[in-house]
Amino acid sequence: MTRQRTGWGYGLLASLLLAVFGSSQAHAAERLKPFVLAATPSGDLPQVVATVKQALSDHGFTIVGSYAPYANAAFPGGERVSAQIIGVTSPALQQAAMQTEFGGFAAVQRVTVTEVKSQAASRVQIAFTNPSYMAGAYRLKDDLAQVTAQLEKALGMKEAYGSRKGLTAKDLSHYHYKMFMPYFTDADKLAQYDTYEQAVSAVQAGLAAHRGGTSAVYQVALPGKQETLFGVALSGPADNACSGDQHIMSRIDFQPVKSSGHLPYEMLVVGTTVYALPAKFRIAINFPDLSMMGSNSFLSIMCAPGSIKKALKAAARY
Repeated sequence: MTRQRTGWGYGLLASLLLAVFGSSQAHAAERLKPFVLAATPSGDLPQVVATVKQALSDHGFTIVGSYAPYANAAFPGGERVSAQIIGVTSPALQQAAMQTEFGGFAAVQRVTVTEVKSQAASRVQIAFTNPSYMAGAYRLKDDLAQVTAQLEKALGMKEAYGSRKGLTAKDLSHYHYKMFMPYFTDADKLAQYDTYEQAVSAVQAGLAAHRGGTSAVYQVALPGKQETLFGVALSGPADNACSGDQHIMSRIDFQPVKSSGHLPYEMLVVGTTVYALPAKFRIAINFPDLSMMGSNSFLSIMCAPGSIKKALKAAARY
């Protein structure tokens, strides 16, 4: 005779299972956005930048570099925009980055202080790349939720932004903008050398010489691995203007809250090879709602992917 599972005990077990698995499914289905607006403080840009850097250091982050990609640049809608990008890393970020192929691209998160001036007002925005979003996009095993919480504790949290609906971790793990567009795993191979040391030295020399209009923003070597991440500023020289940080952002970063944390671009040395993420992926993952055509669209920067690759290749092949 089969014993029927009824009563309070079985009901409690079912409720517990539902709570556990329901919570897991809800987390998996959580919609993430590429950036987090931390605060909108008063004060001038240099003052706020100094305060932000101190807060980051006080909360366990290592600042590996910073730069100003543009100052008082003309943006859509008559705005004038100045930005300061701060690259940060931590043991948790580096540990997560070391566990997967091309995970090194996530070893540095970007914190931004952006001043937006318009006829109506001048406002300052403190923001950072959303580590959990980047963990999904870069296919990490760790969702970096603790790093996200650490940044929120250091800087604050007003809202996630950069996409109307957001993307789930599953969506991000196999993201591409449209059919025939590149995935995260379709990294561009920029250069090949005989040894890891030669590859790193070549990139350092190319950036120091500003080949292709490039400059070094930061350099982070992952401990115990032949893997080094370079943050790269792009000035957009006359012979390759479409690669420039200001050229691109002044056309596509048109929302009220700026996505300055899209910058800088990166090169990753893995063993003897120098890689970069395809710009068609790298731009789309940070601007997933950007339209293909029309004002402030991908069409407005159609020349950018090839120009960015040309600039990075010039630095990598020094």
